[in-house]
This record gives sequence, C-alpha cells and structure tokens, in this order.
Amino acid sequence: MKTFNEIINGDKPVLVDFFATWCGPCRMMSPIVEEVGKEMQGEARVIKIDVDKNQAVADLYQVQAVPTFVIFKKGQMVWRNTGAVDKVSLLRQLKISLG
Repeated sequence: MKTFNEIINGDKPVLVDFFATWCGPCRMMSPIVEEVGKEMQGEARVIKIDVDKNQAVADLYQVQAVPTFVIFKKGQMVWRNTGAVDKVSLLRQLKISLG
C-alpha cells in the first residue's frame, strides 16, 4: 500500500478529503466525494483521511476543521477549502488541476 506522500507526489492530481466520523457535514459530503472519485477515475485520485486516526498528517497540513478538502498536484497543494463543497465545484477544481 502506498504512503500518503507517495500518493500526493504521483503524476495524477489527488483530492484529499480530511474528515471525521463524528462530523455531520463530513457524512453529508461522503457520497459526493465518492461520486467525484468515480467520475475522475483514471484522471485523478480521491482519498479520504480520518483526522482522528491520522493526526500527524492533519497537523502537517494545518487542518483545523472538518471537512477540509485539499488538491495536491505533484506534491504541491494547489487548492484548499474548509467546509462542504458542491460536486460541481469539486469536479471543476480537479479538472483545473489537470491542466
């Protein structure tokens, strides 16, 4: 299994969903994130990071609230949003990161 750093440093953009199981907006976003992952399959990766189980990664990227969405391209953060986001906006940002 690849490490977080190997994934975000890959050739494809990566949408990271920093979430918590106890977070209502995170649960609301979960099916949307899954749909985005399916639609972008082959072009980008979508991964979920539970901040309670991966505190070091959450701290490293200064995740203060959940959900927080981050897009990485070749290891660089190219977009970040805290709070719920609609599917169209997530897809748009991922497609921008492909360019």
